[in-house]
Amino acid sequence: MTAANTKGSPCAPPRRVLAIWLARLAIDRWRWHRPAPEGHAPLEGAGEDAAPVALITETAHGPRIAATNHAAERHGVRAGTMLADARAVCPQIAVHPADPAGDLAFLERLAVWAQRWGPWSALDPPDGVIVDITGAAHLFGGERRLIGDAAAILAARGLTARIAIAPTAGAAWALAHHGPAQAIVAPDDDMPARLSQLPVAALRLDDDVLLVLRRLGLKRLGDLHGVGRDALTRRFRVRRSATANPLLRYDQLLGTVPEPLLPVVGETAPMVQRRLMEPIRHLPLLEIVLSDLAEEMMRLLEGKGRGARRLELGCWRVDGEMVGRRLELAAATRDAAHVCRLFTEKLDGIDAGFGIEMVRLTASWAEPLDFNQADLDTAAQEHGTSLAACVDRLTTRLGADAVRRPVPRASHVPERCVRWQAPLAPQPAAQAEMAFHARPLKLLDRAEQIAVVYETPDGLPRRFRWRGELHEVARAEGPERIAPEWWRERSTVRLRDYYRIEDSAGRRYWLYRDGIAGDGRGGPPAWYLHGIYP
Repeated sequence: MTAANTKGSPCAPPRRVLAIWLARLAIDRWRWHRPAPEGHAPLEGAGEDAAPVALITETAHGPRIAATNHAAERHGVRAGTMLADARAVCPQIAVHPADPAGDLAFLERLAVWAQRWGPWSALDPPDGVIVDITGAAHLFGGERRLIGDAAAILAARGLTARIAIAPTAGAAWALAHHGPAQAIVAPDDDMPARLSQLPVAALRLDDDVLLVLRRLGLKRLGDLHGVGRDALTRRFRVRRSATANPLLRYDQLLGTVPEPLLPVVGETAPMVQRRLMEPIRHLPLLEIVLSDLAEEMMRLLEGKGRGARRLELGCWRVDGEMVGRRLELAAATRDAAHVCRLFTEKLDGIDAGFGIEMVRLTASWAEPLDFNQADLDTAAQEHGTSLAACVDRLTTRLGADAVRRPVPRASHVPERCVRWQAPLAPQPAAQAEMAFHARPLKLLDRAEQIAVVYETPDGLPRRFRWRGELHEVARAEGPERIAPEWWRERSTVRLRDYYRIEDSAGRRYWLYRDGIAGDGRGGPPAWYLHGIYP
């Protein structure tokens, strides 16, 4: 979609664009999922600023700060700096992994939801949304009230937002990022004069182009008026992309050149429902209705070339109450009989009350699923014989958290080198199995501290006491030294020296000494038992 002429036809309303900039999207999302302690303000209050917090991303040169809260900024920590430099400035800073994929997914959902203010919207990654509100502001009582409505809704969700309305997407973006918190440029305003005091960064240019403009003395948009277009064209004639061409960006900002924007289209989840002529109260009747809905849902998904991963069943009772059940599958499926079999185990606890008058089945999560020809052998068509069906049955009976499989993770710390994921989830290619020395198959959930007698502070253990039992060491091998992950942990975390131990009864253990005598990171080293060999 391309931007229309800002003046429009004589009978068409002037084009109006709403720009929303979520200036602290990453940290706001993190804080929303981790509310402040009781007694503190949950959002942007004293509780949030009590301790410095930073979100980090992994880079080739180590962890880098992606976002910070206000407390970290007051200590001098800035986004873009390395974590090691940030800890040198603020040793007490708490770090958590950033979630750029989650931020983008949230932004996509927000862009679709923002169409409540206009007919279409577009993403402005990584933290903005553009909404075309042409001809829609009067529905909210005017543009000023529309901005107030947007600001109130976003603030209620804990999002720090800067909002602007202008005739073009470029002008609205410039005001949202470099103007007041809420700004409006009227259709009849003099745009060049209104925007002349904004910095040249408002043109959405690459950093190297901005550096050249500043070296030329062009620091504000108003400075471009005194420079001939031919001079700028010659200087940037090799710049072909929009983010590297200041003249193109300036023309887009003023509306003399259209700017292409890609609208966001919301995807409606497949849904089927039945309004019953007579309310039903008995489970066998509900199972019949569910079977009909499942067959219809699978035909609907087949037409879209997709399979269901999550299905939600809603039952509306005569008294207006809704009873729901959710089913999450290990793999995409269009097997209606399998779905009904799994749902049957979840229907026993449904209270029908005075009767159920409407039943709805929604596929809230669907994935592409190829069309496969059924096997000619009827015996092979029996349901429930595949691995995915087995996992679904176990998950339904035992719970989602009870069925998991371990996969290796790139970490040399024993308790971090394995993580748990869904049984049939693909293993990331980057998580290749790491080769270690002989380690035990069984690790304790938490290493248990033991008392050890040794000959020298850095020597082999001679005997140890664990869970009240004394073990004499017959054989010992080691140490295997493991350093802490400095990019994740504080500088006070100590080295570990692991030993493979066999006691006089032939039982083998995996012990480690936490720290080295005289390392300056605490008192004397402590000993722990971490694993048991079979």
